[in-house]
Amino acid sequence: MQIIYWLLIALMLVGIIGAVVPAIPGTTLILIAIIIWGVVSSSFAAIKIPLIVTVIVLLLSIGVDFLAGYIGAKQAGASKWGQIGAFVGLIVGFLGLLPALPFGGPLLGILLGPLLGAIVGEYLYQRQLGLAVKAGIGIVVGTLVGNLIQGVLAISAVAIFLFTTWSQVYGA
Repeated sequence: MQIIYWLLIALMLVGIIGAVVPAIPGTTLILIAIIIWGVVSSSFAAIKIPLIVTVIVLLLSIGVDFLAGYIGAKQAGASKWGQIGAFVGLIVGFLGLLPALPFGGPLLGILLGPLLGAIVGEYLYQRQLGLAVKAGIGIVVGTLVGNLIQGVLAISAVAIFLFTTWSQVYGA
C-alpha cells in the first residue's frame, strides 16, 4: 500500500511540474492520482476533502491561465492578434517547428514560441515593432506569472492530500 502511495505522490510531483511547465498535464494528474488512491484504499471518504480542493484548484488554474495571459496582454497594450500569435507560437514551439535550437529543444520552444508569435501577430496588426515587442513581452510575463500561481495552487492541493491521507497510510 505504501509503494502505491509513494508512486501516486511521484505522479503528483509531475503534476506540480506540469502546472508550471506548459505541455505537461498539471492539476489533472494530481486529480487522477487522488481518485486512484480513493479506489486503491477503498475509502472515498478519506479523499473527499483533497478531491474537492483539487477540483477547485483545477477550475482556478483554468481561470488563472486565461486571466493571467489576458491581463499581461492588456497591460502591454496587446491586441487579439498578439494573443493569437502567442497561441500559435506556443504550438509551433512545442512541436519543434522553430529552427533547430542547439539546446533546450521543445522546452525552449515553448518559452520562445509565444514570445515570437505574439511579436509577429502584433506586428502584423500594428506595423510598429516597438509596440509589438512590448506586447509580446507582456503576454509572456503574464503567462509566466499565471504558471507560477498554478504551481502554488498545485502544491497546495498535494499538501492537503498528504495532510489528510498520511495517517491512513502510516497510522500516525
